[in-house]
Amino acid sequence: MAIPSRFIDELVARCDIVDVVSDYVTLNQKGGSYWGLCPFHGERNPSFHVVPDRQMYHCFGCGKGGGVISFIMELENLPYPEAIRHLSKVAGMEFPEEEGDDQYRKRKKRMLALNKEAARFFHGRLYDPTGQKAMSYLHGRGLSKGTLTRFGIGFAPDGWDNLLIAMQGAGYEKSELIDAGLAVSGKQGKIYDRFRGRVMFPIIDLRGDVIGFGGRVLEDGTPKYLNSPDTMVFNKSQNLFALNLAKNSKIGRLILTEGYMDTIALYQVGIDCAVASLGTAFTPGHAKLLARFTQEVVIAYDSDEAGVSAAQRAIPLLEKSGLKVKVLRIQGAKDPDEYIKTFGRESFVKLLDRSEDHVEYSLAQLQQRYNLEEDGQKIEFARAAAQMVASLPSPVEREVYAGRVAQLTGIEKAAILQEVNRAYKKQLGQAKKKQERRDMLPVQQVQPQARELRYDNIRSARAEEGVLSLLLTDETLFDQVDGLAWEQFSSPFLGKVFALLRERHEEGNAIHLGALAGVLAGEEMSQLSAILSRGTVHQNSRRAMADYKRIIETEALTKAGETDEVALLAARETYQKIKGMGDGLNGR
Repeated sequence: MAIPSRFIDELVARCDIVDVVSDYVTLNQKGGSYWGLCPFHGERNPSFHVVPDRQMYHCFGCGKGGGVISFIMELENLPYPEAIRHLSKVAGMEFPEEEGDDQYRKRKKRMLALNKEAARFFHGRLYDPTGQKAMSYLHGRGLSKGTLTRFGIGFAPDGWDNLLIAMQGAGYEKSELIDAGLAVSGKQGKIYDRFRGRVMFPIIDLRGDVIGFGGRVLEDGTPKYLNSPDTMVFNKSQNLFALNLAKNSKIGRLILTEGYMDTIALYQVGIDCAVASLGTAFTPGHAKLLARFTQEVVIAYDSDEAGVSAAQRAIPLLEKSGLKVKVLRIQGAKDPDEYIKTFGRESFVKLLDRSEDHVEYSLAQLQQRYNLEEDGQKIEFARAAAQMVASLPSPVEREVYAGRVAQLTGIEKAAILQEVNRAYKKQLGQAKKKQERRDMLPVQQVQPQARELRYDNIRSARAEEGVLSLLLTDETLFDQVDGLAWEQFSSPFLGKVFALLRERHEEGNAIHLGALAGVLAGEEMSQLSAILSRGTVHQNSRRAMADYKRIIETEALTKAGETDEVALLAARETYQKIKGMGDGLNGR
């Protein structure tokens, strides 16, 4: 959709990037910029940088960066027009609709309407004679009518085309059901319902839209749970079951369960802060999503071996997202649902309040691998535990848990602490050597992370970066680049950005990073934000621009075989001078 440049400029001006990012990330001001934990990758120490003067963000850890529009595109997983629409609501601006445009939005709106209609169909079938078996199963699991209604639980009848016929009768095409993951096209071209003979759990997003379904088989068929495939409105790794309800909880923490029934069982007894992943392993995306709504997560997975392993995999992901992590050890039952049925709500609440710190839990799981009655096994456990404790960032934590290991083994705390400190220093040394190896590779530092953006001519590319950094900082410098053509740039990416900036300048539009989100890919926006983040203020910007221009022109002529030795030497001397001044293009 063609969105007017003037509208984009006004939108970016109204949507202060600090305000927008603060809805997702806790930011702390340091000088003229803000820092926080990156929402795009797990980390313990803030490397996510927001610069209000330039209306940009950049993460020095994962490399993500851009302006306010690209931030919403990345975090909300929205295409450009939808991100503009989202920010328009934030800014109180009327989105410029155009007849015949925005087919994506229309398809998305229709898919959501289809999912809602399908959810009504499934829920209605639960109360038909055909749904008697499903209703008996749900009553047997202790679910009340109110719970069935609250979660919109339904039933997909046996048969190949029950939903197909009903949705076609409501005006939807077979192709639309296939796109929504509600129907499947077989090898012979026959189209049939994806969900058959299953109890159905609608998956609802944070906006209250039905985006997909989970279906549990009633018989002994496989798979036990069948979930919607990823579609234009549903991504399993970016959504959590019941988060639309849990986000409003006043309990102060969220409980992470393995499945729909455990989550629903908790809600039925008034514990309204449970969520479940959607038939997939817990992902960094899930952890980041939880971090938007709470500071503490309690893992309440099944007590079997698979549940323990899943908890161990989830712990570091949650911790890297800045969350306080606890683990519920269920005894006398295999999962929260069974525990509540056996021992009651109050017992479960008490158990929840006694949830173990994740380090305590991990130590207990590690201890089970060793026989501490044998000296050799005890020593091996102490060394393995010391490695685990050494990875903790706080010296206070290391001190406390060294004492815990001493209690478990009967070894003096001083000896355990010595082993922990030795392991900690070793880990620090390994990290330092790794960083030193990076620092000794300046060419690699300058190179973009995305392989497709890599530079063939580092000397010219550094100057090209300098030109872009100066233009994005000071629009008055455009008169300095008269005669410089994007074709002279050695990097096609940098040349493209130069052409875009010049075009915006000639059209009288604002020059800022945020306006480029609609024409640059995510990795291009990230590289451009990296260039701006490591740039420095020049004492004489016009002299610097002239130097950059001379290098680009000379390197372009050299490539074409049209330069002389004197011009080449002069350009290279200029390059060495800029490099020696530490113009900010070779590091953070």
